[in-house]
Amino acid sequence: MRSSILYLVIPCYNEEEVLPETAKQLKNKLEDLLQKGKISPQSRILFVNDGSKDHTWEIISALHRQNVIFSGLNLSKNRGHQNALLAGLMTVMDICDVTISLDADLQDDIDAIDEMLAQYQEGCEIVYGVRSKRGTDTFFKRFTAQTFYKFMKLLGVNTVYNHADYRLMSRKALKALSEFGEVNLFLRGIVPMVGYQTGTVSYERRERFAGDSKYPLKKMLAFALEGITSLSIKPIRLITVLGLLISVVSILIGIYSLAQYFLGNTVTGWTSIVLSIWCVGGLILFSLGIVGEYIGKIYLETKHRPRFLIQEFLNTRTAEPQRREEDRNFSDRE
Repeated sequence: MRSSILYLVIPCYNEEEVLPETAKQLKNKLEDLLQKGKISPQSRILFVNDGSKDHTWEIISALHRQNVIFSGLNLSKNRGHQNALLAGLMTVMDICDVTISLDADLQDDIDAIDEMLAQYQEGCEIVYGVRSKRGTDTFFKRFTAQTFYKFMKLLGVNTVYNHADYRLMSRKALKALSEFGEVNLFLRGIVPMVGYQTGTVSYERRERFAGDSKYPLKKMLAFALEGITSLSIKPIRLITVLGLLISVVSILIGIYSLAQYFLGNTVTGWTSIVLSIWCVGGLILFSLGIVGEYIGKIYLETKHRPRFLIQEFLNTRTAEPQRREEDRNFSDRE
């Protein structure tokens, strides 16, 4: 079986502090895989610059000039992690056999790449990197993360537990992913919809090598809201159920009030009336807010705006005639 062309896809946003060390470790990993014959010499490391405000793109450009193993994709502006990741995957879809996406902060154990490739050779089209434990997380981070996954499952969003965006995807899986046209991206929920044979690799997540996390609590909450409203309609159904329950309770209260009226037991209930008005009013506004989120998603989807725009692509490929011949003989994976 011929060696596969692997592209590592790494979204970057203001990663100048960690990028040199990340490049060094990933280069060593690819060279090790190449020596073992597990990947093709045309394999590359693709850094996707997501509109960074620091010197991230300058560093990526310098890495590319120093060694062809490094490729760079510069987006026209910041489009968010999920769009940047998709931009990298879609850009290399037709020039590679398999991709592995990971973050630039070196928290994902790159030694898990060997097992991912082994499962790919055994027939898996998608292999998920799954955290075995959260020993490096604070109690708050661990609690919110676990709550996030359980809440998403409760609302009908199919995600892989303790999996972020560290995953292997074959060209076949990437082509299937390209058929999904959502503008509101939540890849952790979309990729499981692709299907095909999948596998998992467990690893221990490390502490960030340098720099600050790009996902503080505010962004994590926004990310969760994006995932829920993009992939599930259960919140709207819950509003319907809640409305039905309140209607039933209102009817019962109405019957009770009429009975008390005819029995002559009516008493001025200022407190209960005020509380009822505030409670129902709050529920109405909350329900309108949820419905508004979905209407906003529909509004954005109907515009069919591009999910990303590429400003520059730095990539060096060699042995083109041989690669085209390999493409014609690609039946072992398709």
